[in-house]
Amino acid sequence: MRILDKINTPADVAKLNIDELKQLATEIRKELIEVTSQNGGHLAPNLGVVELTLALYHVFPEEENRVVWDVGHQAYVHKILTGRKESIKTLRTYGGVSGFPKITESPYDAFGTGHSSTSISAALGLAIARDLAGKKYQVTAVIGDGALTGGMAYEALNNAGHLQKKMLVILNDNNMSIDHNVGGLSDYLNRARSDPAYIKSKEDVEELLRKIPNVGGKMLKIADRLKDSLRYLLVPGTIFEEMGFKYLGPVNGHDLEDLIEILKNIKNINRPVLLHVLTKKGKGYKPAEANPEKFHGVSPFEIATGELKKQKKHPTYTDIFSRTLVRLGHEDEKILALTAAMGSGTGVNNFARAFPDRTFDVGIAEEHAVTMAAAMAIGGFKPVVAIYSTFLQRAYDQLVHDVALQQAPVVFALDRAGLVGDDGATHHGVFDLSYLRNIPNMTIMCPKDENELQHMLYSALMYNKPTAIRFPRGEGRGVELDENLKLLPLGESEMLKNDGEIALLAVGSMVQTAEECAEILARDGINCRIVNMRFVKPLDEKTVLNLAKECRLLVTLEENVLPGGFGSGVLELLAEQKVQAPVLNIGIDDQFVPHGKKELLFRDCKIDAPSIAERIKERLQ
Repeated sequence: MRILDKINTPADVAKLNIDELKQLATEIRKELIEVTSQNGGHLAPNLGVVELTLALYHVFPEEENRVVWDVGHQAYVHKILTGRKESIKTLRTYGGVSGFPKITESPYDAFGTGHSSTSISAALGLAIARDLAGKKYQVTAVIGDGALTGGMAYEALNNAGHLQKKMLVILNDNNMSIDHNVGGLSDYLNRARSDPAYIKSKEDVEELLRKIPNVGGKMLKIADRLKDSLRYLLVPGTIFEEMGFKYLGPVNGHDLEDLIEILKNIKNINRPVLLHVLTKKGKGYKPAEANPEKFHGVSPFEIATGELKKQKKHPTYTDIFSRTLVRLGHEDEKILALTAAMGSGTGVNNFARAFPDRTFDVGIAEEHAVTMAAAMAIGGFKPVVAIYSTFLQRAYDQLVHDVALQQAPVVFALDRAGLVGDDGATHHGVFDLSYLRNIPNMTIMCPKDENELQHMLYSALMYNKPTAIRFPRGEGRGVELDENLKLLPLGESEMLKNDGEIALLAVGSMVQTAEECAEILARDGINCRIVNMRFVKPLDEKTVLNLAKECRLLVTLEENVLPGGFGSGVLELLAEQKVQAPVLNIGIDDQFVPHGKKELLFRDCKIDAPSIAERIKERLQ
């Protein structure tokens, strides 16, 4: 019988001895590899925190602990240990376990995460709530070295150090190798610094010095100055100490004995503590250790080889964006590329290889990226900010204040727009049309296919104004790519089919859905015009108004929430022009959409072709 079979709560982990914990670590790694090989997911980050999670729950069972997992990429082990070891097989599948912590999924998920750099703020809030309620549980934030590049993390560290609440921040650093010599000395120092006996003796010495007449105070000051000088030279973590944290580390994140001993000592420290833990991303699975970036977020794969099970048939939208950006970069040396720690995911890494001096990865700092790009544009260059739709939400103030207000000609390439599938509610890019459309001076484009995407990128760089191009995740339609790039007339739509009593006005990915819907309706004798609107802003007002007069029904289609989106823009235009026309808005209702395969989510949201056809027929009746 596996030890894992006996684990239902963190309290069960607390009962295990060291040998049993080590065996459990092996079993968990096997489980993680098997599940993600079937469902995909964030494998490498989870393999790296197995021992850390076990040590944390061994020392702090859940009734004594609230853990906030920054981003949540590394929370699968936590889920396995908190009553979800059976349901973990449904990870990231429709109706199954979410790939991120989710407070509605389990009482053990202390705080929902999905975007980075939020954990310390959340942990501090939980610590304040704990103290105000008169409770005693431990509060812990686990944050990676990547997430620590986010400015919000430093705001929280600064506030936590000021308030001096009892809390633990674990810095999971998987970007450094563990040096055994340094690690041995560090282990010794950490045991000493976190040992209550050491803390008490240090206080006793200080008290003794204070009691020596005349010279005691001076000796204490000299000792403090000498200690500070040496610390600045020799001791890592000084920045955290200056912010009010007690810094411990770095320690080997795969040494269970040392982790447990240090965590036990931390129990007795009644102030903010930062524990710096070195881990190996992908540990325990050779393909992930060799290529942790590939296995950070991976599609289903063959366990024996690490090779993906499904190979691409067509280039992805990201591929086409990346190729076009490099092509244009060769033609125009003023083009710059920016990414917020997503060079590979956005395709900017290819531009970086061709033009390293014109590529800027700012880390997980979307606000900084947008403002810096605005200044680059004002300085005479052509910055392209490649970013996931859901992450640009974090820089809304910068979009308004620094880009649009100053009419800085920044181009935003919004990858993963629309429903993204298995990553779920925190990652669906279904708000961008709404949050961008209300900003003055902003142009918004949506390509119907990968060929139009390359023309849009070229056009955006020519418009010399703030412009966003939003495109979906995954493969393109497999259309032929034009050899020559062309300038799209600003705000002009494309009529794809010009006969019928129904007008389907579609943007982006929904153009293909409109074509499929028109085929379904044609079988019932209902003919539809199909318009690739292309521009959400500025809207092709002339075309919309003409169709409103000529057609029996206007149907707007968008892979975005309905409030404030493309359909809202059409309704606003008709109201402003006092044109009365029947309109059916198709999009995502005012709700958060869960995770699952895209086709299932489209069906549930009633934005797939069969559902739209039925809704149109119902409306006509």
